[in-house]
Amino acid sequence: MTAEPSERIVARVTHDFTVSPETVFDAWLDAKLVRQWMAASIAESAPGTEMRTVSIDARVGGTFTFTDSRDEDETGPTGTYLQIDRPRRLAFTWLPEPGEHSVVTIDIEPTSTGCTLTLVHEMEPTWADYLDQTTAAWVRMANHIDRMLTPRP
Repeated sequence: MTAEPSERIVARVTHDFTVSPETVFDAWLDAKLVRQWMAASIAESAPGTEMRTVSIDARVGGTFTFTDSRDEDETGPTGTYLQIDRPRRLAFTWLPEPGEHSVVTIDIEPTSTGCTLTLVHEMEPTWADYLDQTTAAWVRMANHIDRMLTPRP
């Protein structure tokens, strides 16, 4: 059973980038780029974990699968793209476990120095104890995307 929107738990992350909205948007749908920033994020949070699968069918109704090795198992989220409006909005389901239902919406607004990404992850109330951990994971991922995309001197 899916919770009503007012009952859902919400993780919200905002991150400023010094690159174009198109560049940030594409980092979410290009399998090579996703593998790079997601592997770095996973390695930071779970040392010794290896990124295994990054499969992306970047179209509305298309799916993705990201798996890594944890405790000899291969695990990770799957989802379906609900909205792809380059470079402004990306929305997808995020299913960490079968039967779970959550939705991630990413809005990207241009700024004078690049863009601002706002990520909203709406989850079932059963995930309330994981809200801080989920928010921290999205912050970590945004930071790794930034490091990957921002030219360093």
